[in-house]
Amino acid sequence: MSDELYHEKLVERAQAGRARGRLEQPDKTATLDNPLCGDRVTIDLKTADGRILEAGHRTRGCLLCEAAAALIVEQAPGSSTESLIGLSDAVRDFLQKDGPAPSGWSAVEEFAPVRKVKSRQDCVLLPFRALAQALL
Repeated sequence: MSDELYHEKLVERAQAGRARGRLEQPDKTATLDNPLCGDRVTIDLKTADGRILEAGHRTRGCLLCEAAAALIVEQAPGSSTESLIGLSDAVRDFLQKDGPAPSGWSAVEEFAPVRKVKSRQDCVLLPFRALAQALL
């Protein structure tokens, strides 16, 4: 199960995301913790005219949490803030209800093995929930 859960693509995504870091003077930011496992993620956003210009993160957590935060930082820029409002719910449905990957976010499919491990789903969802909170 570990090899399936922590497959090469997720390991690479998490490692690449570690170099990104937080933004200086973000317009929006949110930090969330998962007290059960100790994961903590901060998502920073720079926005203008209803669009994400830049995203950053600091993640102290497991590989799944780091990979999810890195995916957000990679894919959010260029998106409208409105299009990202329901993203957290769509990712939750993908993981918990075997729903489709959110439109425009096909890379979320990399987390498909997490569907089988309920205890790890919150690790993936934490950065998406932080993004949703930052957008409020």
